[in-house]
Amino acid sequence: MSFDGKSVIITGAGKGIGRACAIYLAGQGARVIAISRTQVDLQSLAAEIDCRTVQADLSDPQAARDAMAEAGPADFLINSAGINVLESSFDMTDAGYEAVLGINLRAALITCQAFAHARVAAGGGGAIVNITSIAGHRGFAEHLCYAASKAGLEGASRVMAKEFGPHGIRVNCIAPTITLTELAVEAWSAPEKAQPMMVRHPVGRFAEVEEVAASVALLLSEGSAMITGAVLPVDGGFLSA
Repeated sequence: MSFDGKSVIITGAGKGIGRACAIYLAGQGARVIAISRTQVDLQSLAAEIDCRTVQADLSDPQAARDAMAEAGPADFLINSAGINVLESSFDMTDAGYEAVLGINLRAALITCQAFAHARVAAGGGGAIVNITSIAGHRGFAEHLCYAASKAGLEGASRVMAKEFGPHGIRVNCIAPTITLTELAVEAWSAPEKAQPMMVRHPVGRFAEVEEVAASVALLLSEGSAMITGAVLPVDGGFLSA
């Protein structure tokens, strides 16, 4: 896949899957506009790849809109910004709900809306990939708001695919399993914790960030021109096992 001459806005580009997407697509010739809350992460990314950076706290709706205005028009959008607050259904707090839904769902809807307006003004076309999770499909303890945010984003993405489609804008989701970001490696390092989850994956392992990034690139590419409104599990067979 080549993305020469194409531009992509990536939220959550400072760490994890978002950073892997930035590195992968830059390697395929794309011009990357990286959005992250943490300036030091943006600086280290800019030292690694040629990219333009925008610092923003996407939990603030106006900051999210301002960040998209600063990013300017682009061919593609990847929404990777996301957080989790571990709270059970019994213990959910207003603060936890607002934090998780504010970043994982509301911010993504705002960036998608801004991207679509810019694409329509430019004559249409383009593609969006929203990063969701297998947690939107299976119940995991203490993931109440996280699951709601990811399932909600998948539902919203189907609506956007329908409404943006006449303008040539495709909208899809990638739903990864546990993906070995730096934080996940630490969180799942104990074999007694990882093994019961890992054996539920027919491939016998968790995902690497580069594998998720490659799947995102596939959905952005011309080879996926007839795919919109879809959710692609990148889960090693977890959801089908």
